Amino acid sequence: MHNYSTIFQQLSALIPRWEFEQAVAAFQGNRYVKSFKCRSWFIANLYAQISGKDSLREIETALKTQKSKWYHLGLSNISRSTLAHANQHRHYGICESLFYRFLARCRDLTPRHKFKFQNPLFALDASVIDLCLSLFPWAEFRQKKGAVKLHCLLDYRGEIPNFLLLTEGRRHECRVAKEAQLPLSSDSIICFDKGYLDFEWLKSLDSRRIFFVTRAKNNAAYLVVGQQEIKSGKGVLADQTIRLTSAETALKYPGKLRLVTFYDREEKRTYRFLTNNFKLAASTIAEIYRARWKIEIFFKWIKQNLKIKTFLGTSKNAVLTQIWTAMIYYLLLTYLKYQTKYAYSLLEFSRMVQAALFERIQLIDLLSLRTLERQKIKPPLAQTLLF
Repeated sequence: MHNYSTIFQQLSALIPRWEFEQAVAAFQGNRYVKSFKCRSWFIANLYAQISGKDSLREIETALKTQKSKWYHLGLSNISRSTLAHANQHRHYGICESLFYRFLARCRDLTPRHKFKFQNPLFALDASVIDLCLSLFPWAEFRQKKGAVKLHCLLDYRGEIPNFLLLTEGRRHECRVAKEAQLPLSSDSIICFDKGYLDFEWLKSLDSRRIFFVTRAKNNAAYLVVGQQEIKSGKGVLADQTIRLTSAETALKYPGKLRLVTFYDREEKRTYRFLTNNFKLAASTIAEIYRARWKIEIFFKWIKQNLKIKTFLGTSKNAVLTQIWTAMIYYLLLTYLKYQTKYAYSLLEFSRMVQAALFERIQLIDLLSLRTLERQKIKPPLAQTLLF
C-alpha cells in the first residue's frame, strides 16, 4: 500500500509556506499565541470551507474523528472555543494578503480570453452578501437588513478575480471603483454595467489609456459628430461618434465617445453601448459586453458552492476571514484545474475533493479517475447503533 499524504494535506501544501509566514508576520498573527498558531487556525478554516461544515462544533467533532491523520497538517489540538477566539482576534488581513500572494501563481497558468485582440480584458461588478442584522449589527445595510458587499474585478483570462474588496453593504459600487486602485495597465479593456456610469471616473480611465465598455443611459444628452460604416448581418444598427451636450457631463468628459447601437436577436432587444475604443469592430464591442455574464456566473457560483452565506462567527473579523478563506480555496481549485488541464467542471472537481478529503491518494490520480470510479468516492456513512 502506498503511503501517500491525504488529499487535504496535498491541497494545503500548495499554499506557499514562506509567503504565509510573511503575511502572518505583517499582521503579528502569532504574537502572544502559545499553541494554536496561525497555520493551525488557517488549516481549520480551510477544512471548514472544503468540507462545508456549518458550525464550530461540527468542525471540532469531524476533525477529532480524523486525529490519526493530523500529523502532516501541523495540528496539535482543536476546540471550538479556541477556533472561535482566533476567528474573532486573528486579523482577516492575513488571509487577504495570502489570497493576493497566491493569485500571482494562478495568473501564470490561466488561458487567454477567447477574443482575437491581445488587450487584457476585465469585468467589474459587485454583489451583496446578506446578513442577519440582529446577529451582525456592525453590518447595517437597511433598516432591518444587514449585508457586506463583495466588489470584484474579474479577469476574462481564466475567469479568476484579479481584485477583490469587501465593504459595508451600503457602499456604492461606483464610489469604490473611483477610490480603489484597480490593477489595470494601459490598453486594458474594462466592462461594467450602468451602475458605474460616472463620467468623471470614465475620464480618469481614458487619461490612463484604459478602454471601457458600458451601457448608455436612455436619457443621455449628446450630439452626433461622426458615423462609422456598418457591416450588415452582425446585429449592429448604428456606430456613431458623439459628444456629450449636458453642461455637467460635458465638463466631466469633454472628449469624444463611441455609441454602438446593437440588436440582440436572441433576446429581441436593442442595446446601446458606450466606449472610448474606436479601433475594435462594433460587433466586438457588443460581444465584450455580452461576455460580462461571466462575472455574474462567478458570483452565483461562489454563493452556491462556497461557505459565504452562513458564518462560523458573528464578528466582522470572523466574517471577513471566512470569505477570504473561501476565495483562497477558489484559487486553489482553479490553480489545480489549469495546472492539470482538468477537463471537467470546477463544481465536479470541488465535490470530488470534498468526498476524498482524507483519502490517501495522489491528487493527480483523483483527477484522472474514470466516471464510474469517481462515483465510488463518497463520504463515509455514520454507523447506526442498535440497542
